[in-house]
Amino acid sequence: MQRIYEGKTKDVYQLENGHYLLKFKDDVTGVDGVFDPGANTVGLTIDGAGLGGLRLTTHYFELLAKNGVKTHYVQSDWMNHSMEVLPATVFGEGLEVICRFKAVGSFLRRYGKYAKEGQDLDAFVEITLKDDLREDPPITKDALAALHILSYEEYESLVAQTKKISRLIKEDLKNFGCVLYDIKLEFGRAGTEVILIDEISGGNMRVYKDEKIVEPLALVKLVVGE
Repeated sequence: MQRIYEGKTKDVYQLENGHYLLKFKDDVTGVDGVFDPGANTVGLTIDGAGLGGLRLTTHYFELLAKNGVKTHYVQSDWMNHSMEVLPATVFGEGLEVICRFKAVGSFLRRYGKYAKEGQDLDAFVEITLKDDLREDPPITKDALAALHILSYEEYESLVAQTKKISRLIKEDLKNFGCVLYDIKLEFGRAGTEVILIDEISGGNMRVYKDEKIVEPLALVKLVVGE
C-alpha cells in the first residue's frame, strides 16, 4: 500500500486491487483554533475527529446508496480509521461544490451588502476552485467550460446531484432536531459518470441545533451515537 497524497484531513493510499484507501485524521479546518468548514487550512486537531468523520461519512454514503445516488464508497474499516473507495479523477485540480440553505460564512462575507445573516437560500449551489494561494475563488459554469475543467453537461449533472444529496442530508438531520445551513461536497469522474467522492462529515457542513452550531464530534454523537 503506497501513500499517494497527504491532505489536510485525510491521506490517500493506492491499493493492489486498483481501489484507493482514505485514512481519516483528527485534523479539521478552521482559523485561529476555531472550527470553520469553509476554511482552507487546518485550524485545530480534535481527538476522535477522524473516526467520527469516518462514521458519519459511512452513515451518509450508505443513506445515499439507498436513494440511488452513485458514490465512490466501497466499505469502511473503523478500527483503522479508513475507507475503501473506487478510483475517480477530480475535475481540474479539484473543485468544491457548496450547497447553501442559509446565508452564512463566505457567502455572507462576499454578499453582505445584500444578504442578511441566516436568511433562507433555496439550495443555492456555487462552485469554487481548490486553490489555497487564491483562497478558493468561486467560478462560473461558463468559466469552467471555457477552461476545459468540465463540460456543460457535467456541470448540470453535478448541480442536480448536489441539490438531491444536500436535501437528503438536510431531511435526515431534521430527525435529530438539526438544521443544515450549508454543506461542501466533492465530485469526480468515474468513466463517463459524475459521482460523489471524498467524505460527508461534520467537518464539511454547518449544522445548527437550537440556533447554536453543532461541532463535528457532537454531530457524530447525535446522528450515529457514541
